[in-house]
This record gives sequence, C-alpha cells and structure tokens, in this order.
Amino acid sequence: MSLVISTELNVGYDRFSEVEKVTREVLADHGFGILTEIDAKETLKKKIDADIRPYKILGACNPPFAHKAIVLVPEIGALLPCNVIIYENENGKIVVSAMNPKEAMSVVKVEKLNELADEVNEIMKDVIKDIEAKFS
Repeated sequence: MSLVISTELNVGYDRFSEVEKVTREVLADHGFGILTEIDAKETLKKKIDADIRPYKILGACNPPFAHKAIVLVPEIGALLPCNVIIYENENGKIVVSAMNPKEAMSVVKVEKLNELADEVNEIMKDVIKDIEAKFS
C-alpha cells in the first residue's frame, strides 16, 4: 500500500496556482476545509536559503470524520489533518498527492478507526480522480 493517493497532471508550473485553486475547490466539494497551509518553497528559502521546486502542503480536515476519529482514539490528532501536497516534479509536471488515510491509520490497531479510515480513503481517491478530471 502506498503512503499517498496521487496523480501527475499533464500541466506545467505555469498552471500551479490553477491546480491549487481546483484542489481546494474539490476538497471543499468533498467536505474538507483547509486548516493549515505551508509553502515549503518559500519557507525553506527563508529559513535555510534552499531553493526547491514549488511545493505546497495543505492540511485538509473533514470535521465529522475528525470528530469520530478523536472520540475513538484521542491520540489520533498526531496524525491529523489529512495532508494534501501539490508540487512540481522533476519532469516539470504538477503532482497532487493526498495522504492515504488507510495506510496512516494502520499503525493504530482499533477496528472502528480502520473502518473510518477506509471511508476517508475512498473519499480521498474520489478527490484525486475529480482533480484529474478537471485537467484531462
């Protein structure tokens, strides 16, 4: 099983902002809000003067699922929110990847949590498919 559910879009860096906007919209359509946002390119340049390709981390949260998970296992907050990354790869294409909740939650051996992770995993697969569809 993979750490992420991912797609490489057939678009270049010049459409990075558009991909980010669509990603946010699709996440919202599936009940996710963005709690945190990290522009890794900007942050690494500022903190250690490192240059990397564009790389954005969005901390996405679906409140009903987060609530259920926290009630089941209070420590699960260490694995929340569901991060979604957008970056330019070495081929100059934009990649969108979402954390694979099933894989992330597999470290916690609570059956009801695993069932919840399965549900969120299916939603994240749909998110990635919907983003792909917008750019195909």
